[in-house]
Amino acid sequence: MADVQGVAKKIISNVEHAIVGKRQQLIMALVAWFCEGHLLLEDVPGVAKTMLARALARSVGCTFKRVQCTPDLLPSDVTGASIFNQKTTEFEFRPGPIFAQIVLADEINRTTPRTQASLLEAMAEARVTVDGVTHDLAPPFLVIATQNPVDHEGTFPLPEAQLDRFLMKFSLGYPNFEDELTMLEMLRHSHPLNQLEPVIQAEELIACQKAVREVHVDIKVRQYLMQIVHLTRLHEDLALGGSPRASIALFRTAQAMAAIRGRNYVQPDDVKRIAPPVLTHRLILRPESRLRKVTAEQIVQETIDEIAVPTLE
Repeated sequence: MADVQGVAKKIISNVEHAIVGKRQQLIMALVAWFCEGHLLLEDVPGVAKTMLARALARSVGCTFKRVQCTPDLLPSDVTGASIFNQKTTEFEFRPGPIFAQIVLADEINRTTPRTQASLLEAMAEARVTVDGVTHDLAPPFLVIATQNPVDHEGTFPLPEAQLDRFLMKFSLGYPNFEDELTMLEMLRHSHPLNQLEPVIQAEELIACQKAVREVHVDIKVRQYLMQIVHLTRLHEDLALGGSPRASIALFRTAQAMAAIRGRNYVQPDDVKRIAPPVLTHRLILRPESRLRKVTAEQIVQETIDEIAVPTLE
């Protein structure tokens, strides 16, 4: 676990040369990565969503591709296509950007459902099928998708079933006054992102993903996280609570959070800390609850507050 903590510290300190005041969001992003999950960043324009994805990519020795999602983007633009080679008189497969180890899907809600589905298939299976041939994606495979919640013109919102495929969803938010002053100073001569160099290799990250699976989760902690998920299914303000996939996601992310903190066992605090970004995008509110301005974040926090925290020996 010390190795996992060391790798996390290297990545965080490197990314913070370009992005200031976002330590908690960086930890969340690494939790998702160590769990072999995928990230959805939703926030207003200009708060460094794309920059965070690029900084994480620059910090590891992995291949990186960016897909700028637009309404005319086709699935083949993402997955690749078979092109006829006149010299060999045969079809050759030209891989698309999804074959990178880190893929940034910028403004994913601007592309059509068909293209969104091609991305989500790769996320769920870690492989792509083109013309009946299945191609495996090289680990560690990570999709970071961004979307803008305030501009709805010409967008195709992700359905709830597809949102469930993302391990975590969170926002970056505006920086505070001091952090924004620091940011202006950093940008005075050149963009700090251009100075970032890899601090770890892909093999180290894969080793961290394997180590996270070995983190011990006590039966009391397992019951505790299951209580949280099950209570969301009974909540009167929700039309749909957390799925079994949500339970697995909460289990795995708690393991990663413990490992990043240098422990080989999960504490209830790990579950409490990670529950909001794991659960909120998986919950569907009733229409009348939306009218009363009830939010999924409030429901998750109420649920956590209701359940007695177990004591570990």
